[in-house]
Formats: sequence, C-alpha cells, structure tokens
Amino acid sequence: METNAFRAEHKDSQIDVLREGSSDPIVTQVAGSDHRPYLHPIAAPDGVGELTEYSPGHHPHQTGLYWGFTRVNGTANTDPDLLKEWFYNKDKPAAIQRQTGRDFFHNPGAGFWQRAAAEVLVAAGAGVEWRTVYHMLDDAGNAILVETQTWSLGARAGCLVLDLVWRGAAQVDIRIGEFAYGGMFLRMPYRPENGGRILNSEGADQPGAEGQRARWVGVEMPIPGRERAAAPQCWIAIMDHPSNPEHPTPWRADGQLGVGPCRALAGDWEIPAGAAAIFRHRLLVACGALDREGIEREWEAFST
Repeated sequence: METNAFRAEHKDSQIDVLREGSSDPIVTQVAGSDHRPYLHPIAAPDGVGELTEYSPGHHPHQTGLYWGFTRVNGTANTDPDLLKEWFYNKDKPAAIQRQTGRDFFHNPGAGFWQRAAAEVLVAAGAGVEWRTVYHMLDDAGNAILVETQTWSLGARAGCLVLDLVWRGAAQVDIRIGEFAYGGMFLRMPYRPENGGRILNSEGADQPGAEGQRARWVGVEMPIPGRERAAAPQCWIAIMDHPSNPEHPTPWRADGQLGVGPCRALAGDWEIPAGAAAIFRHRLLVACGALDREGIEREWEAFST
C-alpha cells in the first residue's frame, strides 16, 4: 500500500521528492545554475510512467512543468504583423528585438536565467516544501526580475497535490507584452497515435479551451510505460486561484495538449520597479480517467 508520507532530498542541482520507503522520486525539481527551474519528471502516483516530457521534438524549448514569459519589456501595442514576421526569428535586428521584448519562454538557458537559491523548507512528513529563487536577466546580464517559486507536495484521495506560489519581484519597471502564451506551462508526453484530451471548468475541449477563461484545465492521455497497467492513462489538472490577477485567467491549450494559464492573453500587463506580482496555482496528478467532479471539489477547497 502506498504511503502518504514523503521526504525531500536536495543534492547537486536538483531536489527529489520521494515517498517514505521508496528510492524512486515521484517529483524532481531541476534547479541548474544557469537554466530556468522546472519539474521533470513528475511520476504517476503509482510510480508507473512519467507524466511530463523534456524537450519534445515538436517544442524542444519546453521543459516539463515550468514558468517562462514570452515578451518582457518590449514596446507597448506592438504591431501584430511585426510580431508574426519576427518573433521566432533568432537573427532579428536589434531595433526589432527591442519591440518584441526579452523571451524567457523559448530561452531556458544561460544568459537569461541565473540561480540565486534552491532549498528544502520542509524535508519530511505528510507534506514537503521547497523553494527556488532565480534572477531573470536582461541582455547585459543584469537581474530585471527576481522569480521565487515556493512549492509544496502532499497526497489526497489517490492524487498527488502540488501547490505553487509564484512571486516575481521587479528590479526595474516590467511590462509583459500581450501574447498567446507565457507563464506557467505543462508539457505531457503527447503522441498523436495515442490521443488524449483537454477538459476545462467550462466543459470545453482543446479547440474551445484555447484562449478561453477557466478556473481550471485538465489534461488526460495514455502514458508511455503504462500499456499493461489497469489504467494506461493519467491526468494532471492545473487550477487558477481566485486571488490571481485576471481570474478566471485565459489559457493556452495547444494542439499537442500543452496547457498553461496566461495572463498576457488578456493584454499587456506591468509590474512597477520595487513591486511584486504573485500567482497561486494547485495541480492534481492522478491515474485513470480525468475526474471532473473530483477536480471541482478540490478547486472549491483551494479557492476558500
């Protein structure tokens, strides 16, 4: 029988979370010195299969479960045609770069991210907690935003429960430019031949969930390595807390079933120098078919 007691171990550039009595991590926090922090792998609650994917061929910049803004300190009201033409061009002229802004979503490595701290806060028990602190850098290597992610993990009713408090402290005036994605993002191991589905709190699937405001979004799919399991599929649901700006937030929901809440879908937004933005999210991780009623119950508990 699985235990709901956990321990967190910090070694080298990662923090492993394990069930007591097990040597196999169920969640790994990767915290390299010059790479954005991310969770990968997140294992199925029963330990069979990995629910996150690192650098898939269709989106090689994506890193499991992570946070990255797309357009930081570009110009306001940037021409959509200019963005369409230049945003993904790595050789864009400097003047165009200043308009599109600094891109932390597609650039997970050196020159953009610098670790300041990674530590375990609660090492053992029914819940564990850890924190990472990173400097997001401008093109001269100066910190423009200090990002703190504080995570906790526990278990309830057969699900892993992950809570995140994300805090971004502006060292200079920060503008996050309007874009179709950016912020928290989850990449699961989607394979077109295996299928899968998205469902949000409004009852929409993938096409309808793209850009739609919702209290939560869930993703279910068959997981490699679970072909002989009683439940080959697993799911992850991400919840948006009512205290978050723009709640219920609009969401990215792409064609490979990658999802993430994205405030920038609603337009440009700012963090003045010396101020901080805070976002709270809860994730449920479970085996079997996506449980809409269970997610709703958990969201009600999370929201109060």
